[in-house]
Amino acid sequence: MEMVQDAVIVGAGIAGLATAVALKRVGIQALILERSDGLRATGSALTLFPNAWLALDALGVSHKLTSFYSSALRGSVTNVATGAVQEISFVGNNGGPKSVHRKALLEALVQELPADSVRFSSKFTAIEMVEQGGTSIPVVHLEDGTTVKSKVLIGCDGVHSVVAQWLGLSAPFHSGRSSVRGLSVFPQGHGLEQAIKQFVDVGKRAGFVPLNDKEIYWFLTCPEEKNMQRDPELIQKEVVEKYAENFPSLFLEVVRHADLSTLTWAPLMLRHPWNVIFGNLSKGNVTVAGDAMHPMTPDLGQGGCSALEDAVVLGRHIGNSFIKNGRFVEEDMALALEGYVKERRWRAAGLITGSYLSGWIQQSGSNWWMKFLRDAIFYGFLFRKVLNAVVYDCGTLPSAPGEQHSSNKTD
Repeated sequence: MEMVQDAVIVGAGIAGLATAVALKRVGIQALILERSDGLRATGSALTLFPNAWLALDALGVSHKLTSFYSSALRGSVTNVATGAVQEISFVGNNGGPKSVHRKALLEALVQELPADSVRFSSKFTAIEMVEQGGTSIPVVHLEDGTTVKSKVLIGCDGVHSVVAQWLGLSAPFHSGRSSVRGLSVFPQGHGLEQAIKQFVDVGKRAGFVPLNDKEIYWFLTCPEEKNMQRDPELIQKEVVEKYAENFPSLFLEVVRHADLSTLTWAPLMLRHPWNVIFGNLSKGNVTVAGDAMHPMTPDLGQGGCSALEDAVVLGRHIGNSFIKNGRFVEEDMALALEGYVKERRWRAAGLITGSYLSGWIQQSGSNWWMKFLRDAIFYGFLFRKVLNAVVYDCGTLPSAPGEQHSSNKTD
């Protein structure tokens, strides 16, 4: 079977769904090819900083989430070894971050799309460029024998992106650390304030933030293990008895209340920033977004945030071309993708670098100079600048004829 589409997006994660919403806002219906048989809610929750909420404003979906989640206006970092506590205020950074259920975010995005936008269980085997009408267009070959021709192809297929590989980008590499994430449930209420709590020790960092009065999202990062556990009960046991045994009892109590179905343990991977700066992020009418472009460690909480930024910027560049010409013009579309890449390249590389260095400073070394670098320099001086660096407005989308949506600014 052969299909012909204006725009094809590979992957129905945050980047893929958000990009489809952005394209819809500018008058383009995209087909999303997703290898799983349903929406991927792995990760249970994520923290969205003000830059992500500005992107959601531009996509017209922020109002679906803001009434359910509250901002964390302050937080703290506790040095496990010394007991010293560094207080952090998010006031003055366009509002504090809000942690949201990943599933809620995905559903808010997919609800904006036509019912037939996502084609699940679509595993693709190859990409090729074929000549059609004097121009080259991308063709995706699926495992079931289906071929899909498109005027633009966007890879949002995650860290191990096949589209990124086709573009010639280097494979992401292991950071040397891994992360456990989970969601804990307190049926009678946890009684904690809406604040981000973090705990650091040599080689380890953990933290949690309430999602509401009964659920808490938490994480722990540690040196990467060759044989990471996959069984949720064993993951929970290892965190409590091995990796966080000397952490405050409050954190251990949160872990003990984990909903085992939400626990994940995975290596933290990233792409070399210079590969993002100098690599081919687009080729003709093919490009990448989200983790397919810029996998990064979670130390600045910018993975999902930057994916939402990508969607708006990509939608703007494609939309400007589409609206100007009244249709897809393949040559002009390649220039639009080049404009998108130019706008995103350095920001993505900066976030990758900043995230990696933030994790390295906070978790590495027990000698006096590393402690001084972490406690006095990073938390005392640089952390505020790091927070300012993630305050970013990716802009708005052009309005297509007949497409009406409101920008619901968040507090």
